[in-house]
Amino acid sequence: MSDPLRLDPTAALAAWADRVRLNREQVERRRKAMPPRDDYYAPIAAMFRADPHREGDSTLDALRALVRPDDTVVDIGAGGGRYALPLALHCREVIAVEPSEGMREVLTEGMAEHGIDNVRVVDSRWPSDDDLHADVALISHVGYDIEDFGPFLDAMEAAANRLCIAVMLSEPPPSRANPFWEAVHGEPRVPLPALPEFLALQLGRGRLCEVSFVEYDAIGFGDEEGILTFLRQQLWIPEGGPEEAKLRAILPDYVDIEGDRAEFRRDSGKLGIVSWEPPASR
Repeated sequence: MSDPLRLDPTAALAAWADRVRLNREQVERRRKAMPPRDDYYAPIAAMFRADPHREGDSTLDALRALVRPDDTVVDIGAGGGRYALPLALHCREVIAVEPSEGMREVLTEGMAEHGIDNVRVVDSRWPSDDDLHADVALISHVGYDIEDFGPFLDAMEAAANRLCIAVMLSEPPPSRANPFWEAVHGEPRVPLPALPEFLALQLGRGRLCEVSFVEYDAIGFGDEEGILTFLRQQLWIPEGGPEEAKLRAILPDYVDIEGDRAEFRRDSGKLGIVSWEPPASR
């Protein structure tokens, strides 16, 4: 008889995969546009630019507390360097693994602008064909939409000598587009797994994690056009089409627009910093 208090890891991974698959299949049924250059993040890559010398970022402060000055860090899905660049100022080296060309452009521009030369950029998906190893393996808002998550996490743990860290929200960042999805496509958005499911999965995999909750320093979208760009990407619709007319009709119900600033009203949920020792280090 199965014990409901002890999750079966195979079943947990299958349930994660089912959520991601159903979400992807919904996109395949409803999408009206493809991202340019087959790079999903290209239209919004500039939004991931951030000052590596910034202060008051709660997530960054929590990461600095976990990463030692003599550590090397592999940042899996490093994006535009939102955490890779400031962590490079704090530790010995960052290996930034990023498959998006648009994101890598933002990352390398940030390295040049701020004179940061201890970041090694790797153009690769994860698991990587490169034999990458570091003291710390980090994912930040990565994993929500990864269907085959078991091998991904296994490779992450194999790459880490000391510690693994996952930064995750209780609701995935794309969830802010959910009300618009239903208005545009006529059906509720299939939810992706997020922090609660990740913690359950980790327990099923036999990983006892430490979790701290911090204030979420959300990525700013700037003005109304920035939010529209994000929403078009999440809804897979072209600019200026009939779907955008539906989107614009309900925009004031969910977005506060004041002058050249626009912000979502939707709460992004709790942000957890999850850390655990990779099995090989025990």
